[in-house]
Amino acid sequence: MAMQFYASPEQIMRDRSELARKGIARGRSAVTLSYSGGVLFVAENLSSALHKVSEIYDRVAFAAVGRYNEFENLRRAGVRMADAIGLSFDRRDVTGRALANAYAQTLGAIFTEQSKPFEVEICVAEVGSTPESDELYRITYDGSVSDEPGRMAMGGQAEAVTGALREEHQPEMSLEAAVRLAVRALGSVGGEGGAPRTVAASQLEVAILDRQRVGRTFRRITGAALVSLLDGVQAKADEGDALPAEPKAPAPGPEKPAESAGSADLEGRSKPAAGADGSSNGEKKSK
Repeated sequence: MAMQFYASPEQIMRDRSELARKGIARGRSAVTLSYSGGVLFVAENLSSALHKVSEIYDRVAFAAVGRYNEFENLRRAGVRMADAIGLSFDRRDVTGRALANAYAQTLGAIFTEQSKPFEVEICVAEVGSTPESDELYRITYDGSVSDEPGRMAMGGQAEAVTGALREEHQPEMSLEAAVRLAVRALGSVGGEGGAPRTVAASQLEVAILDRQRVGRTFRRITGAALVSLLDGVQAKADEGDALPAEPKAPAPGPEKPAESAGSADLEGRSKPAAGADGSSNGEKKSK
């Protein structure tokens, strides 16, 4: 009779942690940071159809790295939970802290009870009225949750990217400065021989939680708006694309008659022309 090999619980947990960490490190990095106008998400993503950053509720967003099918299931569960709370109670009852706690419980149960843990790392962010009131929560594969101080990086060489963010990040920086800082931090690792690399706009997924908006604050920045921000030109972006330039008022053209030629012709036929003294040609002057 074959006997099963014994492995201590500590060894099993170490093996699961190593599996999850390796899977997360193989992915591309994502950055979340606060700026003067809200919370910015910048992720390296070569696919335009599969999103690493998504909206959860009015003032709450979700970013993740690792296995897409695993964190997509978590995102959908978070959306359903937020909708249920908002409909049952009040929209203001949906908070980033509650969602972070729910994700932590789910990942913790999966890590301890299932043979294979989820190879994911999650950020749940809630935008506040000021940069100091923004809330950024990191949830790891084993269910650990931590409150981040206005900036965080996940996936890939996250520690090196976090160090680059820590040196230059300021909560009151503009959107343009925040985007360029995030892209520089992402490009500071992964180059040939350790040299910095250039990350093109087509390889980025960028979104924000806009604290100036009322209601739903999440919007994506793509296309010409993103290129303008990377080039150092402040541009406004609506959901998905840049706003078109405001059309100019047309130049005044030649004066047009108030009546059409046809109506004037008909009136001429039905009405005799007036004479110089104000009477019509068909009328005789009264003596």
